[in-house]
Amino acid sequence: MNTPARVASFSTANPHALATILEASETKSIIASHDIFDMTGIKLWARNQPVSQELQRKLLDRQLRQPLESCLMVEDGVTPHSLVQSLKSLMLHDTPLTTLLLRHSEKLVREAAHIPLHSVAQLLLTAAQESRPATYEHAVQAMALNGALMIEHGGSVHDLRLAMLCGLLHDLGEMYIAPQFNEADADRTLDFQSYLQLVVHPHIGYLLITQLTNYPPIVARAVAEHHEHLDGSGYPHALQRGQISPQGMLLAVTEHALNVLRGQQPHLARASVALRVVPGEFDLQWVGLISKAAQTQQALPSQLSDEQIRLNLAKLDQAMLTAQDHASALLTIAESPALKDALGLAQHLMSRLRLGWNASGLWSKEAVDHQDAGELEAIEHELQFRLRSIQRAIMLRAGNLPDSDMHRLRLLCENLID
Repeated sequence: MNTPARVASFSTANPHALATILEASETKSIIASHDIFDMTGIKLWARNQPVSQELQRKLLDRQLRQPLESCLMVEDGVTPHSLVQSLKSLMLHDTPLTTLLLRHSEKLVREAAHIPLHSVAQLLLTAAQESRPATYEHAVQAMALNGALMIEHGGSVHDLRLAMLCGLLHDLGEMYIAPQFNEADADRTLDFQSYLQLVVHPHIGYLLITQLTNYPPIVARAVAEHHEHLDGSGYPHALQRGQISPQGMLLAVTEHALNVLRGQQPHLARASVALRVVPGEFDLQWVGLISKAAQTQQALPSQLSDEQIRLNLAKLDQAMLTAQDHASALLTIAESPALKDALGLAQHLMSRLRLGWNASGLWSKEAVDHQDAGELEAIEHELQFRLRSIQRAIMLRAGNLPDSDMHRLRLLCENLID
C-alpha cells in the first residue's frame, strides 16, 4: 500500500503537539527535565525551566539532539489516581456504556490504578486533557470499554491491564495532526484530502510508543492496528485477518463502537449494528460481547418513516450495483498495476458489502416489513458509510496514478458516494 503521507521523525518539534503542550502549560506545570540542545550543540532551553511560548520560537525548524517529548515533564499532570477519578466520573454519567461498565466497575477501578504512565505518555495525555478534552475523554472511554470487554471475555489481570493501557494510548498519534482532523466522528465526515491527514495517526502513535517509551511492542502494534479491519477495509495499511494482533482486533472493535457512539444518535444497539453489518469486518468474539450488552437496552428509535427507509434502501442497492458494474468494466481496460490493484480491492470490498446486504434480508420487501425501523435505519446508515469507506480505501491503495487512470478511478468513486 502506498504511504498516504510522510510522517516526520521526532528530531524536530511537531507544531501541533507543541501548540497543544504550550496551551496546557498555561494551567499545568510543564518543565524541561533535561537541557534541550539542537544538533549543533546550542542550548535552547535549560533544565527545570518552565515551558513558555518563547520555546516555540527557539524550536522553529531546529533539529534536536533528543526528541522534545523526552525532554519535558509534567509536575501536576495525569496520574494513575487521576485516571481512576476520570473512570469513576465516566461511570457516574448515564451513557450507552454505563450498564456494561458498571457491571465491572470494581475491577476496572482497581486495575486503572496500576496502569503505568511513561513520562511521554503522561505529557501527551495531560496536554490532551487541558487542550483537547474530547480527545482525553475518548481515551478514558476506550480504556474502560477495552477493559470491560476483556473482563467479559475472561481475560487474566495481565490481559486486563494490557487492554486498558492500549485503550488509553491508542490515539496519542492524533496529537501530531491538526485538531480539526480528529474531532468526534471525523472519519465519517472528512473529505478525502482531509482524510489523508487523519489516516496517518495510528502509524504516528506506533512510532511514538516504539521510539519514545518503554512500553512493550504488543502495545505499539495494537495502537498501529486500531483502525484496521479483518477484510482489508481499514487503515493505514489495509491489513487483513492473520495480519492483525489479538489486542489490535479488540481495540478495533472498541474504537469503532465508540466512534458510532460519538454520533448524533448514540445507542449501543447502533454500535452493535455497525460492527455486524458487513460479515468478516471485525472479530466476532468481541462483537458478540457488544451485541450481548446491547440486548439489555431499549430498541433503536427511528427518525424516518418506513417509506423513506425503503426509498433509501432502494437507492443504496442501486448504488452498489452501479459501482460493481463500473469497477468490473474499468478492470477490463486497466493497464497500470496500481490501478488494477485498486480496482481489485474495490471488487473485494464491494463483494463483502453485498454479502452484508444479502445477509440482512433488506432486498426483500417482506423482510423489511418485519424488522424494527430503528435497526433498518441503522443498517442503511452503516452500509452508506461503508461505501464511503471503500472509496477512501481504494484511493489510498491507488496512490499516485497517471491522470487518465485517476480520472477513471474518480468516476468510480463518485458512483460510490453519490
